[in-house]
Amino acid sequence: MILEQYYTKCLAQGTYYIASNREAAIIDPLREVQQYIDRANEDNVTIKYIFLTHFHADFVSGHVDLADKTGATIVIGPNAVTSYAFAKAEHQQTFKIGEITLQLLHTPGHTMESSCYLLKDEEGKEQAIFTGDTLFIGDVGRPDLAVKSDLSTEDLAGHLYDSLRNQIMPLPDHITVYPAHGAGSACGKNMSKETSDSLGNQKKTNYALATSLSKKDFIKEVTTGIAPPPAYFPKNVWMNKGVNSSIDEVISRGMTPLKLESFKTLAQDPEYLVLDVRSPQEYTAGAVPGSWFIGLDGQFAPWVGSLIEDIDQKIILIAPLGREEEAVTRLARVGYDNAQGYLLGGFSTWEESGANTTSIENITAQSFIDGLEDHSIQNPIDARKPGEYESGHICSVPLQTLDAVHKEITSLDTTKTYHIYCGGGYRSVIYASIAQANDIKNVVNVEGGYAAIKKTNLKNQKIVATSNCSL
Repeated sequence: MILEQYYTKCLAQGTYYIASNREAAIIDPLREVQQYIDRANEDNVTIKYIFLTHFHADFVSGHVDLADKTGATIVIGPNAVTSYAFAKAEHQQTFKIGEITLQLLHTPGHTMESSCYLLKDEEGKEQAIFTGDTLFIGDVGRPDLAVKSDLSTEDLAGHLYDSLRNQIMPLPDHITVYPAHGAGSACGKNMSKETSDSLGNQKKTNYALATSLSKKDFIKEVTTGIAPPPAYFPKNVWMNKGVNSSIDEVISRGMTPLKLESFKTLAQDPEYLVLDVRSPQEYTAGAVPGSWFIGLDGQFAPWVGSLIEDIDQKIILIAPLGREEEAVTRLARVGYDNAQGYLLGGFSTWEESGANTTSIENITAQSFIDGLEDHSIQNPIDARKPGEYESGHICSVPLQTLDAVHKEITSLDTTKTYHIYCGGGYRSVIYASIAQANDIKNVVNVEGGYAAIKKTNLKNQKIVATSNCSL
């Protein structure tokens, strides 16, 4: 038997490849499916099944493309409704892959079709469980993503409690838990950075599996403190229930090289967004006026989905040379299929032409603290998430989270200068770029973010791990 986890850090997402005796199965495939076909060819196996744990909200799955290219059967659990052919499996139904078996366990709660797959080896011994978004390492899936459902968040949380206790917790401690996501995903509140663990350890350490936790307390716990889901989540669910453009078509369109004049013409068209995916350092040094920065070397796809509100937005790219296809592919992973091309030669082409550029000033963390001390800095912004802010922040700096940037910037004064920081210097540049594109021209990035600020001589600046700065 072969069992391999394909973990995509940008999405904090796990796909699984399982093979036995010339047959294979894929669980929760990414949209770019050629990697699974290539692996099956290397192993001289046929992909027999494609299993979905549920209709994902945070990425577009490649199950339909993969089925078309391989002839494999798509399997989804009870309550699933789609516009494509699939096998609707029942609770405890088994599927043979070579000499091993996957058994579907219906585990509603995160969504009503959510299911886990229990792996039994050649001898029928339980070895692993693929839990989708039902059970994460250290957490469980959020129960508030039902689309047009007559079930409340509390109703779904109650179903999740029952699913965990009736279907998962009775399983033996030695089996390995393989979830669909890890730390960084918006599908849970506080996932571990670990991507697998023994069920026995999760029973000891995961709050949601505590035997002392009543159903009422569980519902309160999992429904409290959930950040609003990114705006693209419902669209991705809809896409995962339907037939989409093939990834090959999306990449082909996005990989159109645009000469300078063509790029300029599109950049001036309000229907197009210029998206710069280089590094924060490159962007702040010089960029196309009006462009947004969301760098590839960060949580690129989730921030694209959170901040580009129209999933059908026409996008033209400024990318590092040789990474254009990566950018188009990663946009497509979250359903942004309307990339229309990239600037041939990258930002150098724009800069060397003598066209206007914009830049963002960078200052050190110590200069920022000094500015707060002498009051030369009067409009600081903390762009982190509420949970980060609550765990530690400077009392004199208000929270204006990047997730809400489109709302926050409407209250900014175009005549003032704003100093922005985040956790490490990635999100603050995103915030600054969007602010600049909305005529907030005087923005300054604090290099290294809060991590660097904590290492400075803070002088009289008070840092607290509470919202009460009077303490």
